[in-house]
Amino acid sequence: MKLKRDDKVIVLSGKDKGKQGKIISVDPKGGKVIVEGVNVATMHRKPRRQGDSAGIIKLETPIYASKVQRVCPKCDKPTRIGYKFSEDGSKSRTCKKCGEEI
Repeated sequence: MKLKRDDKVIVLSGKDKGKQGKIISVDPKGGKVIVEGVNVATMHRKPRRQGDSAGIIKLETPIYASKVQRVCPKCDKPTRIGYKFSEDGSKSRTCKKCGEEI
């Protein structure tokens, strides 16, 4: 999976199409990501221990990684991620549109 935690992404399809947010967590095995403020579900939570708060809470739920695309910090456009190898053998992510290192 080319997406990582703290990447800024934009949603390409679904009810939250066009929304931007930061990736909170990544599940490479399931191919899903959790994005801040996207795919929010309402849950009714019951207190489990004394002192726990109860009530209606909003929680971000996972979304398929294929429905989001990385936003380049330099050109500020949604882009695919490419890789570039340097002479010392290190691998870095690059923007496919402007060629800048991400």
